[in-house]
Amino acid sequence: MLLVGDAFHNFTDGVIITAGFLTSVPVGVVTSLSVIAHEIPQEAGDFGILLHSGYPKRKALLMNTLSSLSTIPGAIIAYYALGAIHTAVPYAMALSAASFLYISLADLTPELHHEIGLRSAIRQLLLMLAGVATIIILLQFHP
Repeated sequence: MLLVGDAFHNFTDGVIITAGFLTSVPVGVVTSLSVIAHEIPQEAGDFGILLHSGYPKRKALLMNTLSSLSTIPGAIIAYYALGAIHTAVPYAMALSAASFLYISLADLTPELHHEIGLRSAIRQLLLMLAGVATIIILLQFHP
């Protein structure tokens, strides 16, 4: 069930990345970086779940890699579908933004409240500002 859900998730990541690049190259780069930022810990967690479920390391890595490869067909299908129906690109981008907001609000924000103190608050603020600065810098390359 984990592998099927992950494959579907990665397929939609391919759609999201393609929609970003069909919008513009800077938006595509920012979208790709966002996907990478949330995929690395998620895939590591999936690998751990597979190991805990009894998969040998090699098989867990292989199965996790195969489910990750579903990003490619998602991107290819989206390229042709969204290329033919350009009016759907903004809707795909809106769904992408909504999914990232959901991830941050539902999964990450509660974790921020576990650490209390000035040092933790400053670190969190600096990391959020670094994320905003990254997007601003990348958008400077937009023609």
